[in-house]
Amino acid sequence: MKDAVFIAFQANDETRPIIEAISSDNPEAVVTKYPAMIKVDAPGRLVVRRLSIEDIIGRDFDLRELHVNLISISGNIEESDDEFVLCWHNA
Repeated sequence: MKDAVFIAFQANDETRPIIEAISSDNPEAVVTKYPAMIKVDAPGRLVVRRLSIEDIIGRDFDLRELHVNLISISGNIEESDDEFVLCWHNA
């Protein structure tokens, strides 16, 4: 995948709704499950939206909570209170 980005999380109960929200908001993303990790690959851009996660878990969610179970990422990060975006910035 040219210019692909990815995010990988520990596979646990805390990350399942995050992965569900990412899959819903990024239909072109590919989710690969491993025994202890879940990796999400996307062509060009991947968006994690706070509101999407909150809709699934039924409570407020601070996007900084992602970092607790984050294993690895690929791409440049653009982060706000509402979105965590991975993409590549062309020079």
